[in-house]
Amino acid sequence: MSIRHGLLALLDRSPMYGYQLRANFEESTGGAWQLNIGQVYTTLARLERDGLVRALAANDGGQRPFEITVAGRGELAMWFDTPVTRATRPRDELTIKLALALSTPLVDAAQVLAAQRTASMTELRSLVRARRRIESGDRARQLALDALVFQAEAELRWLDHCEATVLPGQNSPTPAPTSQPTR
Repeated sequence: MSIRHGLLALLDRSPMYGYQLRANFEESTGGAWQLNIGQVYTTLARLERDGLVRALAANDGGQRPFEITVAGRGELAMWFDTPVTRATRPRDELTIKLALALSTPLVDAAQVLAAQRTASMTELRSLVRARRRIESGDRARQLALDALVFQAEAELRWLDHCEATVLPGQNSPTPAPTSQPTR
């Protein structure tokens, strides 16, 4: 997700200052993406430089809110109208790591894969627990967590694929023993 466009969407609702933007961004994305306040102010400075937002006078508390400009609304509309493609998403660090592990002699790719599988399973369990705790009316948080759950499940399926196709001879975990005798 583009922080730039996320902030523009929030400012399209109403003028806000940096800490409000950070809190609203995290709330609107269901807490799926935590922002550093430095990211917010750096992005605001770039948006202001590009004429997409403008700073307003400081309020009584000394905070300086920002508002979206007409050009900012145009940029936001274009972002919402443009589908997200795989090519526009950032590089996938896990894919790069596994590809390099396969071609680096002193690295055990199976071990890298196993460590990732453990981390991905832990994350999936955590996401499922968090999803169960959400109130039924919190649609933004539900949506964000559903997306993360589906991504974690897809990652685990992809890891299974890697294990089966890229690591011959080590392509499947030892099957769990069954309670029925084999004949």
